Amino acid sequence: MTTIVPVSSRLSASMMHNPLLISSILEHAVRCHGDIEVVSRRCEGDIHRYTYTDAAKRAKQLANALKAHGVVEGARVATLAWNGYRHFEIYYAVSGMGAITHTINPRLFPEQIAYIANHAEDEILFFDLTFLPLVEAVAPKLSSIKTYVLMADKTHMPAAPKLPNLQCYEDFIAGHAAEFDWPALDENSPASLCYTSGTTGNPKGVLYTHRSTVLHTYGANAPDGFGLTSDSVLLPVVPMFHVNAWGTPYMCPAFGCKLVFPGPAMDGASLYQLFEQEGVTLSAGVPTVWLGLLNYVRTNNLRFSTFKETVIGGSACPPAMLREFEEIHGITVVHAWGMTELSPLGTVCRLKRAQKLLSPEAQFAIKVKQGRSVFGVDMKIVGSDGKALPHDGKAFGDLYVRGGWVCAQYYKETESALIDGWFPTGDVATIDTDGFMQITDRSKDVIKSGGEWISSIELENLAMSHPAVMEAAVIGVAHAKWDERPLLLVVLKPDASLTAADLLQFYEGKIAKWWMPDDVVFVAALPHTATGKLLKMKLRDEYREHFSAQ
Repeated sequence: MTTIVPVSSRLSASMMHNPLLISSILEHAVRCHGDIEVVSRRCEGDIHRYTYTDAAKRAKQLANALKAHGVVEGARVATLAWNGYRHFEIYYAVSGMGAITHTINPRLFPEQIAYIANHAEDEILFFDLTFLPLVEAVAPKLSSIKTYVLMADKTHMPAAPKLPNLQCYEDFIAGHAAEFDWPALDENSPASLCYTSGTTGNPKGVLYTHRSTVLHTYGANAPDGFGLTSDSVLLPVVPMFHVNAWGTPYMCPAFGCKLVFPGPAMDGASLYQLFEQEGVTLSAGVPTVWLGLLNYVRTNNLRFSTFKETVIGGSACPPAMLREFEEIHGITVVHAWGMTELSPLGTVCRLKRAQKLLSPEAQFAIKVKQGRSVFGVDMKIVGSDGKALPHDGKAFGDLYVRGGWVCAQYYKETESALIDGWFPTGDVATIDTDGFMQITDRSKDVIKSGGEWISSIELENLAMSHPAVMEAAVIGVAHAKWDERPLLLVVLKPDASLTAADLLQFYEGKIAKWWMPDDVVFVAALPHTATGKLLKMKLRDEYREHFSAQ
């Protein structure tokens, strides 16, 4: 009979165990990349620049200030702020001292902001000058916040403050030492808190740990991920209040990348000016922001001199946008997919060596997919019976994920969010033999017509490939005979003209006949969520009687 001897009895550990902590990222940046710049367009309108060494000193000042104000480990400290250097300092000071950085999306409805802050039991709220009226309006509904800190200097403080215990950020940290001994926390202790967009109910909190954040930093910045180096210059268009700007405020200092913050100016002209002025090489953001930038450079016949690559996620990148970036501007589009529950990165679409030898059209067909899973994330698709489906690029089913930075349970909820150890994403997808995943729809957005499924995303992408179409949305609307039928809603480009008949004719030969939208509605604008995604729930409510009324 064989006796199994525990490893601990046979040999001693030969490797160190240093906890994976967010504070170690900034400390590493100071040691190895201390002179790398962090550039910010401020709400005050000017450009601020300093180095990672400067940022670390001010983060330590802030940590000392927070400690003096009674902030303890586990306390929630909230922000309502744009991408900027002060927000960056808060990221590291709060998490580094053992408290929890809670970024709140200012684009949410005031009622949702109040719900989130109260649910999190935030104690301090840091906010940018832009959001002073919003904070003043919502403050009476905030039950746990004791201190409000305006992220500005004294000259920009309101003459007649309407907020209780309102303080100036620069005064808040002034006089505190620029030295702070970051505590040796348990790497599994909470570090930051983000809430989902709440399109189907109240937002849910996802509580990230130091360990999950550092692991995500490694995985997201792998060569087949963001691939940032000390030669890179990144401007994150994705906001720091949207899933921690996809982890870029951690990736950049960890790998010595120059970091350029756009602040509140997200229009095409302001972004283009900052891209050119700071030599930006890479960016990241959702498709809606790129629509504005591309329209600006197209209208003014401009070109980019240093911008070489952009990571696009949040929602599927329209193929027409991908072509314009790559074929006109020579900018590589890297499709990516993730969600709040994944910290957020799950997949990145970079071609394998053999695929780079394929024809341009064959390569393009791969690039429109969401990509392969980042090391650290596993994926599978399952059918309605819960059984795994083949990765053949044809079968599509519900997408499940698991990994070291995947949510297992929502904040303050007692039930697990997992099914047999996997997180159900709510997306419907295919996975091919090379591991490339493609979202075909959200499970709630799939159009079920006569017992068959129609992909709203594919119909939207085809519409947006028409030269007159700026944006499109496809929703399923109740139909007496077929249960649901697709309705196409379209926003035209400025000065463009197009008829419904012409657009439907554009679809012919590109899709199955029974996929053809039953009608086209031209609208001035489409509603979006606070994170830039199409708000299809609102569209379905508005057009629920469309076909029955005809």
